[in-house]
Amino acid sequence: MVRAEIRMVLLLVFMGILMVFVMMPTPTFKKVWFPSIKAKTQSTYFGQTGARLLIYTFPMLFIAALGCVYLHLSKNDEDNYKKSDEENKRVSIWKSPVLVKGPLGIVTGTELAFFLMFIALLVWSFASYLRMSFATINKKTAAKAGLTVWQDKLEDAGLRFGLVGNIVLSFLFFPVTRGSSMLPLLGLTSEASIKYHIWLGHIAMVLFTAHGLCYTIVWANTRHLVAFISWRKADVSIVAGEVALIAGLAMWVTAIPRIRRKMFEVFFYTHHLYIVFVAFFMFHVGFSFTCIMLPGFYLFLIDRYLRFLQSRRQIRLFSSRVLPCETVELNFSKDPALRYTSTSIVYLNIPSISKIQWHPFTITSSSNLEPEKLSVMIKKEGSWSQKLHQILSTTSSVDHLGVCIEGPYGPASTQYMRHDTLVMVCGGSGITPFISIIREIIFRSTASNTKTPRILLVCAFKQSTELTTLDLILPISGTTDISRVQLQIEAYVTREKQPNAENKKQVRSIWFKHNAKDMPLSATLGPNSWIWLGAIISSSFVIFLILLGFLTRYHINPIDHNTNDIYPWALKSLFCMFFICVSIVITSTAVVLWNKKQNGKGLKQIQTTDTNAPMNHPGSLFHNGDTELESLPSQSLVQATNIHFGARPDLKKILFECEGSSVGVLVCGPQKMQHEVATICTAGLADNLQFESISFSW
Repeated sequence: MVRAEIRMVLLLVFMGILMVFVMMPTPTFKKVWFPSIKAKTQSTYFGQTGARLLIYTFPMLFIAALGCVYLHLSKNDEDNYKKSDEENKRVSIWKSPVLVKGPLGIVTGTELAFFLMFIALLVWSFASYLRMSFATINKKTAAKAGLTVWQDKLEDAGLRFGLVGNIVLSFLFFPVTRGSSMLPLLGLTSEASIKYHIWLGHIAMVLFTAHGLCYTIVWANTRHLVAFISWRKADVSIVAGEVALIAGLAMWVTAIPRIRRKMFEVFFYTHHLYIVFVAFFMFHVGFSFTCIMLPGFYLFLIDRYLRFLQSRRQIRLFSSRVLPCETVELNFSKDPALRYTSTSIVYLNIPSISKIQWHPFTITSSSNLEPEKLSVMIKKEGSWSQKLHQILSTTSSVDHLGVCIEGPYGPASTQYMRHDTLVMVCGGSGITPFISIIREIIFRSTASNTKTPRILLVCAFKQSTELTTLDLILPISGTTDISRVQLQIEAYVTREKQPNAENKKQVRSIWFKHNAKDMPLSATLGPNSWIWLGAIISSSFVIFLILLGFLTRYHINPIDHNTNDIYPWALKSLFCMFFICVSIVITSTAVVLWNKKQNGKGLKQIQTTDTNAPMNHPGSLFHNGDTELESLPSQSLVQATNIHFGARPDLKKILFECEGSSVGVLVCGPQKMQHEVATICTAGLADNLQFESISFSW
């Protein structure tokens, strides 16, 4: 009941925000709504900023804080897997791809609908702004400004490009805020939402570039080039806008896919110019006009600082498995209270390799099946992973490896169990998220009165050595009971017609010594992390408002007299940014220290009970035909596996032969494979296929 009421409040506030965005470019909003709100909120404590904080900033932060309460109440509820066929079909229609190939990649019906609505909002806003402003432009008004009519209209169009770009900017930071409540409320993850950040970034930079070009053309034609170096005290600062645009263009250029793939570090470090971009954007337009994009950036700052606090701890790495296919599995100790869902990811940093590089990896373990362990799989690809593989694969023993972790991050819940059958199609390292899903289903199969879906794992590998990744389906203990799981594995080795007898190697296990400085991985904000995050959002914003009120009442107003025309905009923006940072640091640090104190004893107890003694594990089950199977789970896994050499999977035949009223089709791997599976599922030849694309990192 409480959840339903909260959900209704969230929906009403969200609809109100959408109405504000739709009405913002209209005369009704500009001449009636905003002046009325401004008259009621323009006090000596907040001045003209108060109205914009109330309209743009407060509602979004209210949703984020109340959404934390909703997620806290939802986290202990079991997912409702028993849905009717009609419900499954409705979900399937909206989640099915409608675009498979193209610049946007695989796009579902829901994504396309929201994308088109967002584009419609931008077009509506730009057209409405132009219609209002162009109606007042004529020869007389243009002459007063020293311009011709076309120059005046072009300059006004440039202004409108900037205003619409500000709308896009208001959504830009939400997809990259990993620990925010906004994404889970929409059923999204930060990893899967990166593409939305990319789309928004392209649109924003097109608009801001057009904004700058329009003014450049007008100033060049009027010989008003001195405007390029003007920094107005209590008005729009041109120089600040130029700095922000240059920083944005640098990020935009290095984000081009070809440059990003070949020079990832250049892209990564250049993207830190977002600090320069946001700071000078505030200097350019003033803090009042920044309130529309402030909520997304505010939540991003909270998330970024919490990640910083978590990343300062070294996590206990107790074992590793080195596979013959140049892949390693790392096993970490974790707090049993730390829960995560399948397909979640963590970010790893190994100071001995690089102190500044963080890399995302999909979790292969299940927090239910292995409550005190967390595992990731890392394939030898780039220079960072090559160095890690070299450290672990050397003949000399490795006693200890320091690792820092951010996360885990993932969906608030998963709906895989609602299907009768799960078909998991993967290529190479794309098997990573499926290992976590299979382990979770193994755990659920042990519970009484719990029906689990049949599993068909279709994996394609280039070489037979990669078959050893199937070993990771079983945890390192190797004692997991998989007899109750209806599991079938069809493994295809595409570049070999028979097993390569010359390159048989065993899976090598490494057990690390205990280090007193290392701690089990735990949630930064403790078991009740959503409640604490909501408290940080609300309390930090209140502290910020108090600081802003004192600044305005006792420092700005005596100079500006509530006119916004005397006190420097840049200085006020600098004060506001400082107050935001101070508020976030104070509240976040206090909450983290409190939870660290509360959880400290339990973590030390977990740390002292860790064992370094190796337990039985499957070894290399599939790459070595003569390997002795040491346990019943190993035997069951091998018996469930069919290996096909010199062939590729006939995905159309495999999918069309699947039985069941609801067949969930999960694909993870090369883009070509994703496109092929998506095309098959959306062809309309089989009504029971429900496509889902899985994001992964390795």
